[in-house]
Amino acid sequence: MQLFYNPNLDNTTIDFTFSEEESKHIIRVLRKKEDDILTITNGKGLLLTSKITIANPKKCTATILNSKEKEPSTSWIHLAVAPTKNNDRFEWFLEKATEIGINEITPIVCENSERKVIKQERMEKVIQSAMKQSLQTFLPKFNPIISYKEFIKKEHKGQLFIAHCEETEKIDLSKKAKKNKNTTILIGPEGDFSTTEIKAAFENNFSPVSLGKNRLRTETAAVVACTTLSIINQV
Repeated sequence: MQLFYNPNLDNTTIDFTFSEEESKHIIRVLRKKEDDILTITNGKGLLLTSKITIANPKKCTATILNSKEKEPSTSWIHLAVAPTKNNDRFEWFLEKATEIGINEITPIVCENSERKVIKQERMEKVIQSAMKQSLQTFLPKFNPIISYKEFIKKEHKGQLFIAHCEETEKIDLSKKAKKNKNTTILIGPEGDFSTTEIKAAFENNFSPVSLGKNRLRTETAAVVACTTLSIINQV
């Protein structure tokens, strides 16, 4: 199944027109014709079945045949991650986390961060593409980049964890996290969180957790955390 994305669709939509870029992809690349069936999501849980009425590569139009509302997950996985120096690695994390089923991502700038600026629009496109590829109907929320100090001061509910590399007592995330709970976990940069940042996390009710015995890259640690929480919620 080929899944398309349009955030403006809802249960009242009857007919709509794809953008010129998507129209060209549908007609020229996928070679779709009039009366062919297309499946679309609005990224908010709605899955719509449509039929092409005008197969124009500049203005492909479709009519909605039926729609189905998907139930949201009973838990919310939120990762606050320091963007990696290599952009490709951060995009890889976004792609894999979306496929696994993350709900929210916040890029954070830490004391040891080597990358302090990201291209918001580019990252959102990576997430949208991964959502479509993995046939999901909920688009993960991607927040603007924020400083660690600002993020840690915000109100965070549910299970709060920080995965740092300092040699202190930590419980494995797979044993610490509970099922069907909203969870926020902090993942630091290549140089790890500073001692000051770790202390600030503790002061704001974040508990230290381990992601295994091996030292992991930022993007790997983020994917491991997302995978672990996803598996816990499915057991």
